[in-house]
Amino acid sequence: MPHIHATSTDQAARNHDSHHVTPSERPRWHISPFWRHFLDMLGLMVAGMLATGAIFLSIVGLQTWNEITIVYPTQALVSMAFGMTAPMIAWMLYKGMGRRNTVEMTLAMVLPVIPFLCLVWFNITASAECGLYCAATVITMLSLMRYRRSEYSMEM
Repeated sequence: MPHIHATSTDQAARNHDSHHVTPSERPRWHISPFWRHFLDMLGLMVAGMLATGAIFLSIVGLQTWNEITIVYPTQALVSMAFGMTAPMIAWMLYKGMGRRNTVEMTLAMVLPVIPFLCLVWFNITASAECGLYCAATVITMLSLMRYRRSEYSMEM
């Protein structure tokens, strides 16, 4: 019995080795246009956040972003909204996404800042809560893209 098992295993190994996979036969990762657009937009958001944070830190002379969110919470939120939105607008217009889509995406980035500004203005939070705001914008952006899925699923 062990001999039969070894033989069938050897045969399977020979069959496997006899079919060499060429580079053109290897499976390739395919990202749909929808998710490619989402990742493009997310990358632009992150780049905008990092640039905004670095500029803000250099202007006010504080050491950390957490200090800024406590000392300048309104300005931190407004600058993040602008910093995330501006590169996205430019990219969408460059890619030919159209004015309506660009305005909708701008609103998806800017409108979520309002509740966070209210939290600061009414002294409900001690800081700007930029992390939660940024998470809210990602959810809002993805929701808008899913709502208009046919437009965000086209090859550009």
